[in-house]
Amino acid sequence: MKIALDHPLFTRIASDLADHGWSHHTIFLPPALTQALATDCQRRAADGLLTPAATGRGIGAQVREGIRGDAIDWVEPGQSAPVDSWLTLMDCLRQSLNQSLYLGLEDFEGHFACYPQGGYYTRHLDRFNDDDRRVVSTVLYLNDAWLPEDGGQLRLYLPDQRVHDVVPTGGAFVAFMSGQVPHEVMPAMRERRSLTGWLRRRGELPL
Repeated sequence: MKIALDHPLFTRIASDLADHGWSHHTIFLPPALTQALATDCQRRAADGLLTPAATGRGIGAQVREGIRGDAIDWVEPGQSAPVDSWLTLMDCLRQSLNQSLYLGLEDFEGHFACYPQGGYYTRHLDRFNDDDRRVVSTVLYLNDAWLPEDGGQLRLYLPDQRVHDVVPTGGAFVAFMSGQVPHEVMPAMRERRSLTGWLRRRGELPL
């Protein structure tokens, strides 16, 4: 899905990131594409392709259920038409943010994530201590008819002890600065699905 780099939605995201460090949109994609991505995630889960997520990176990565409880499957070009559309859109966003904010973003990585009932992810930053490539975090939610009482909010910790909760309603999208905005996933009362990713710059360490 390719859109103009000066699209008003991209302009607003850039402005929000520059002014506040985060941007939240209740509607981001055409409903048909959101549903197609949700179906893709459900298919992967049914096929056993989602695996427990780890914390840390490289040889230090560990599955630690007391910290995070989601299962993930990384997305790659050519896996499905909906995934290709999403990756194209994220590349357009990458280029747009480079034009407006000069972030030096080089690529995008992302995965489907599924939290079981009761699943959560404790407060953290998305940028690793030994790897500064992640610059902008993105999350697209894929849940039908999500209600506030279903929990599972993404809680952003903002300056001056403020918080912003994002209800993971299908089609909602949030972007935030990976190294600046601590956040957590609150316990979900039902299965919770999303497509999470990171716009990355070139790092000092090898890929």
